Amino acid sequence: MKLNIALLPGDGIGPDVVVQAVKSLQAVAEAFGHTFHFEEALAGAIAIDKTGDPLPDETLELCKKSDAVLFGAIGDPKYDNDPKAKVRPEQGLLKLRKSLGLFTNIRPIKAFPTLIDKSPLKKEIISGTDFTIYRELTGGIYFGEKKLSEDGTVASDLSEYSEAEIERIAHLAFKAARSRRKKLTLVDKANVLETSRLWRRVVTALGKSYPDVELDFLFVDNAAMQIILNPSQFDVILTENMFGDIISDEGSVIGGSIGLLASASVGTDNAMFEPIHGSYPQAKGKDIANPVASILSAAMLLEHFNLREEAEAVKYAVERSLERGVVTPDLDKDSKYGTNKVGDFIADFILHAEDTTQVNKENIEFGQSTII
Repeated sequence: MKLNIALLPGDGIGPDVVVQAVKSLQAVAEAFGHTFHFEEALAGAIAIDKTGDPLPDETLELCKKSDAVLFGAIGDPKYDNDPKAKVRPEQGLLKLRKSLGLFTNIRPIKAFPTLIDKSPLKKEIISGTDFTIYRELTGGIYFGEKKLSEDGTVASDLSEYSEAEIERIAHLAFKAARSRRKKLTLVDKANVLETSRLWRRVVTALGKSYPDVELDFLFVDNAAMQIILNPSQFDVILTENMFGDIISDEGSVIGGSIGLLASASVGTDNAMFEPIHGSYPQAKGKDIANPVASILSAAMLLEHFNLREEAEAVKYAVERSLERGVVTPDLDKDSKYGTNKVGDFIADFILHAEDTTQVNKENIEFGQSTII
């Protein structure tokens, strides 16, 4: 297969981790006989600094003509700490999602057995956790009309959804549940919000077309609590934009590091893949950022194009790196391995897994082949 992939490294640690994801994809291309062409473009704070626009026209055009987009991270403290800033990095990401029609965000949440002790939650609570959040991405309060009174003392944000917007993501969530453990949980606030009552009516009606999928409902406040108390009860969670933003970040603590979690944002014609962590500017260029989330995002890219064996090879290599302690300092404060070494190990493992019996850690440190 030939794929043209747009690279948007973005801000902070984005460039650091995207490089590692590219290494894994290049290893897949070599191992499985594919051709992946990469082209890089500006987005976020770095784009504002260089062009005045968080999403330059050239970047958007590249993304539209590419088969997929691999995104790094976005954000910079100089904008975060300036409430009067008229142009912000995040505006570029929202515009990109809307322009590409990326109406569904997919975020897998998994407790890796080898890292279960790294989680702040008890082992008996998170053991066996493996669920996926389907978050609506281009509607709701983030994209609704925004108002501020002339004197700056009253503000409002409109949350609006249509049946069509709800149905298109609900179909994807039901199909995902059908291929997993056949359970779908709609998270809403139907006791208060009219938009949530519409979500519940539409999803309930659609559920009749998926009789093999168990459908249940949770108010978002209860769902936030249940994700901490009993996360293994969930299979697929479906929710609107703002609720999904909040609970998916909450779910990230289950695995012990936000640097482990990947995501896909998909639409009818386009798809983008990105780690859910932020730009973490304090770690920029220091070779300490965890690249696993970005690498697993690359695995989701492969799955999107039905390259399932290739995606499994990437995930298997990640699991071996975790098992063998080839991890960044966020997972092991005494680790000697940085962002690049972890990326090298995973890429090398993809190429040479069948020859692997043990890891030569001295070779990793000297930058030589990790496999003996």
